[in-house]
Order: sequence, then structure tokens, then C-alpha cells
Amino acid sequence: MTAQTFQPIAPRPAPVQNSGAIAWIRSNLFSDVSTALMTVVIGGALLYFIPQFLSWAIFRASWQPNFEACRVDGVGACWGVVTEKYRIILFGRYPFEQQWRPLVATTLMLGLLVASCTRAFWRVWLLAAWVVVLAVFFMLMYGNVLGLSKVETDRWGGLPLTILLSTLSMAMAFPIALVVALGRRSNLPAIRTFCTIYVELIRGVPLISVLFMASFMFPLFMPQGFTIDVLIRVLVGITLFAAAYMAEVIRGGLQAVPKGQIEAAATLGLSYWQTQGKIVLPQALAMVVPSIMNNFISTFKDTSLVTIVSLYELTGALSLALNSDSDWRPFKIEGYLFIALIYFVFCFSMSRYSIWVEKQVNRGRQR
Repeated sequence: MTAQTFQPIAPRPAPVQNSGAIAWIRSNLFSDVSTALMTVVIGGALLYFIPQFLSWAIFRASWQPNFEACRVDGVGACWGVVTEKYRIILFGRYPFEQQWRPLVATTLMLGLLVASCTRAFWRVWLLAAWVVVLAVFFMLMYGNVLGLSKVETDRWGGLPLTILLSTLSMAMAFPIALVVALGRRSNLPAIRTFCTIYVELIRGVPLISVLFMASFMFPLFMPQGFTIDVLIRVLVGITLFAAAYMAEVIRGGLQAVPKGQIEAAATLGLSYWQTQGKIVLPQALAMVVPSIMNNFISTFKDTSLVTIVSLYELTGALSLALNSDSDWRPFKIEGYLFIALIYFVFCFSMSRYSIWVEKQVNRGRQR
């Protein structure tokens, strides 16, 4: 028997950490030479510009509502324009002494939106809450009841108008988009042709044209003495525009559902609407959640275009505030940064909520 010599096993390298901040930095910022080079270049640029921006925006900024203090040499950003004009920016031409009404109405609307996005509040009473809050919103904004003075819709503006237009247009555009998307896949030529013409016609023109037609051209076709409020016309225009784009998003989700799912539903004896409601639409909508939310965000930002029809939402209210006072006009950059911050907060919140919804609807696939 030959003697066996002990041969130690060579030491193995320690396992690479695949979780935590260091692992994230290694995999996302320094995974290869080109990525590391771009990280260094972009990081250097940020280290150069961020201190200058902070110095201008915070450390040397003027917060006093005094335009003369903003013109002193060495002063950075003049946030005094926001301090001085914030009520006009947020509420537009709404009567100054009555601005508590749009404040309460907007707070109620935002609170209901947050509740609607929370799973714990997904109950039947939520639909009744929407009816009540919308009624209270219009009652507070328009007035002429319970001793409230009447305020015409052309004087509504600022954040309340932006929230109203975006919320209602999204809520009304979604069911229209569902019907149009199903119509474009219908076996009936008349329905399919009508839905196709609607989508192609709306997508073939910019939103400005739709708003211009709704505000200025549509009244010309109305009978003598019959008028529709400009706010309603604009709301309908934005809704139809958003629905056309959303219909194509949903149609893409419908086409992605395997045909075998539909054939299996037919084998089980399900009707067309049972198949769509219980099998096809749940899968299709789950696949296009990011695209639908992208459409919502786009609609929210597109409300800024209503300024062309003399409805002064956030950006229009800012222009109104600065154009009426030449002393503050040179500091419009600060005003637009304030508006950009408001838009960013809302759009970023919708984006994060979209990620949460996407995780919820895809939970079944991850098991």
C-alpha cells in the first residue's frame, strides 16, 4: 500500500458582496471601464456645478419680498418673487379675499386622491366620496350657494385649475380609452373603422389645435344663444386627446395577451365581455401600467397649454403675476423654478406610485 500525502485545497476567493451600498456602486457605477469613466466625468461635473447652484439658490439668495434687495450686487436667487406673488401663482385671478375657498377645495381633492391610491381605502364608499368631494369642490369654487359669492370659471386658475383638469380628464379618458381599444380589435368593420378614425385624427394634431378648436371654433357651430362654458369645452378636449393616446397603450397590452387565453375562455363557455373582463383586460392592463402612468403624467403637464384659451393654470398664473408687475419681471427664472418644483413633486409621486402598482400586479408572476 502506497502512502498518501495530504494535499491541502487552495484557498478560494471570498464571495463578492451582492447587496448593500458598496455592491450597488460597484455594479451600477464602476461595472466596466466605460461606465467608470462616465461616472468620473459626470461626478466631476456635478461637483463643479452643484456648489455654485447651492450658493446661488440658498446661501446668497434673497428671501425678502423686496425687489430692490434682489438687485444688490452679490445677491443670488431672488425667492422674494415667490414670497410676494405666491397667492397669484397658486390661485390665479380668483378674488383675493375669497382664496380660502380654492385652498379648501384643492386640499379636499388632493386628500381624496391620496386616499384613492391607498389600498386600505379601496371600498365602495370611495365612489360616494368622489361624488361628494367633486360637488363640494365646484360649490366652493363657483359659489352662488350658501352665501358664497359667485366666481365665474374664467377666473379660476393656478393649482386648483391644474388639479381639476388633470384629475377629471384622466378619470374620464380611461374608460373611453378602454372602449376605443376594444373597438379597434372588434370584428365589426363599422366599429373598428370609427375607432381607428378617432385615434388617428386626434393623434394627427397637437393638443393646442384641439384646445383652439374646442374654445374658439366649436361655439361657431352652436345654435344662436346657446353656449357651453369654456372650462367644460377645454376639459372635453383634453379628455378626448388623452383617451386617444391611452387607447393605443391599452391596445398594445391587449395584443400581448396570448391567443390561447382567449381560446381557453371560449372553451369554458365564457361570453365576450366575460372573457375581456375576467381574463384579457386584467392581464393587458397589468402589462402596460408604466405606459398608462406615463400618459397620466403627460396629461398632467399638458394642462399648462390651456393658457392659450385664457385659462390661467400654474404656468399661466405665473405669467399673469409677472406681466402685471414690471418690478418683479426680471426674476422670472425663480418663479419658473418654483413652478417646476410643484410639477416635479406631483410627477415624481405618480411615478413612484406606478412602480408600487406594477409590483402589486406582477406579484402573481413572481411566485
